Amino acid sequence: MSMVDPASAPAPGRSQRIHAAILAAAEEVFLRDGYVGASMDEVAKLAGASKQTVYKHFGSKQQLFIDLVTSMTVMTGDPVGHETVDASAPVAETLTAHAVEMLNAVLTPRILRLRRLVIGEANRFPELGKALFEHGPARAMAGVERRLRALVEAGALPDHDAATTAQHYNWLVMGAPLNAAMLLGDEAIPTPAKRRAHAKAAVAALLRSIGAPPAS
Repeated sequence: MSMVDPASAPAPGRSQRIHAAILAAAEEVFLRDGYVGASMDEVAKLAGASKQTVYKHFGSKQQLFIDLVTSMTVMTGDPVGHETVDASAPVAETLTAHAVEMLNAVLTPRILRLRRLVIGEANRFPELGKALFEHGPARAMAGVERRLRALVEAGALPDHDAATTAQHYNWLVMGAPLNAAMLLGDEAIPTPAKRRAHAKAAVAALLRSIGAPPAS
């Protein structure tokens, strides 16, 4: 069966579908073979597109990788809900639930492989590390800062340096589990019960550090 380039078949949203198909193929190829070993021919084949179409959408292998890192990181953070907060709910419960969402989003085999790959290429392509940091940890900390400020404004938390506290929150929640999973492999990914226990302890430590009343 001959391969048909989807660019030749007119349909609504064709360009967006091709773009998404190329990114999906690139995820499989880059995470499996690494940046150096990844073949643009293989990406095109898996996407059901011509190599010319791949380059038309992304310009270069490097740009495709950068866009893949950005896309995967943004999609990972989107469901976490950094922008919303229920100030009427118990603060410890609210923050613990949010911390569990953060852990669930990052502690997956595909995201861990992406982080390892980006770290391995960071010296050669520093923009990869920048993309991962800006759309991952930096975005998460900015969202936590907004969340903490909203809780202060609602009277649910004492006034404090929300920017610094957000950094502490991110480390308390993500530091140990992420380090273990990154260095020890997927078998070190904690179970859901362990994630929740860790999140609860991290939030309790954070609240003590800013003088918030303990959870009842």
